[in-house]
Amino acid sequence: MKRKNFSVVNKIVQSSPTAKQPKLGFYSSLNQTHMHAGLDWESLPHHVLLQVFQYLPLIDRARASSVCRRWNEVFHIPDLWRKFEFELNQSATSYFKSTHPDLIQQIIKKHAAHLQYVSFKVDSSTESAEAACDILSQLVNCSIQTLGLISTAKPSFMNMSKSHFVSALTVVFVNSKSLSSIKIEDTPVDDPSLKILVANNSDTLKLLKMSSCPHVSSDGILCVADHCQGLRELALNYYILSDELLLALSSETHVNLEHLRIDVVSENPGQIEFHAIHKHSWDALIKHSPRVNVVMYFFLYEEEFETFFREETPVTHLYFSRSVSKAVLGRIGLNCPRLIELVVCAGGLQRLDDELVCIAERCKNLAALGLSECEVSCGAFLEIVRLCGKRLTQLSVMEEVLIPDEDYSLDEVHTEVSKYLGRVWFPDVMPIW
Repeated sequence: MKRKNFSVVNKIVQSSPTAKQPKLGFYSSLNQTHMHAGLDWESLPHHVLLQVFQYLPLIDRARASSVCRRWNEVFHIPDLWRKFEFELNQSATSYFKSTHPDLIQQIIKKHAAHLQYVSFKVDSSTESAEAACDILSQLVNCSIQTLGLISTAKPSFMNMSKSHFVSALTVVFVNSKSLSSIKIEDTPVDDPSLKILVANNSDTLKLLKMSSCPHVSSDGILCVADHCQGLRELALNYYILSDELLLALSSETHVNLEHLRIDVVSENPGQIEFHAIHKHSWDALIKHSPRVNVVMYFFLYEEEFETFFREETPVTHLYFSRSVSKAVLGRIGLNCPRLIELVVCAGGLQRLDDELVCIAERCKNLAALGLSECEVSCGAFLEIVRLCGKRLTQLSVMEEVLIPDEDYSLDEVHTEVSKYLGRVWFPDVMPIW
């Protein structure tokens, strides 16, 4: 970005006192606004201009604010600065543009008190993560409600100093006191920082996403569950899920949990055994929050599934990123009656006919199915669709998955499936570039 662009910004931010202190009545009705026979841009009401400005990148907002006094006044309305995304990258080949340091400092200096919905999008470099933390540490006069730390490639926050990250994050935890939604996945956040979060935001926290945070233990999550009675959404790794946590979320003091996401990843390379969550804990959660979505993402190999689905599990959405065996799918059909969505990215070399038909037959809420790199006969696939009927609103199946049999060919499948679904359907085909 050329330097001359920022001279414009600096002139605007350092504008006259009139621009710094907008006149009262910005949101006056249309009949109080100067209207002309032919409405032009200069005569647009402030609230309309505000909507336009909210769609503009920061540098374009600054340029627009130099058009006239009224546009400059809109540029300084606090509502325009409630939501902002800091984009930070070190690579000239990055697909997103980095927010210029001069503009960042102007925001911190002039509008930090107005920020409410803030996110940081960083690339894979440690320098970008450190720059994000440097900005966080300066947000001492803010009242942030939503905070998101997003790594666009590999988790760069994990490569920086843990003490630096925690110190910067706790600045926001201590000073905001109204945090409602926090997404800090793939970061070095730890138990002590969560205690600080709870101490200052227990009455407001509703959503917490912190999968792949190795410095957080079950005690840290339990502390959040014990004190944040308004928590509605939670995302975490399976290794810190426990019976105690589910029971805490099921206590009378808690509101109904709406969304529980669990990432099941090997904590250590080659790990095979996982702890079991007992049925009575799941039952307590469902009794307390009967409409909760329990979403599980599995990043395991076939030999690592031994613990799962041995008892009834109230999972609603299941995603398998690696090969899953016939035995595991068979247990899902028997023990996952609440299942709504199933995605199987790989299923080995054996056909999954009986297992998937069982799931379709016993899981009465199944409405979405995705299959890739596995095998299902055309006849069994049609039986699955017949059992689910029109409630199967999402059906994504690669053409290579379907194996012709003595009853149906590939050419006949899409016609028969379309009849059961009540809409035209074709299997997905890998594009040829």
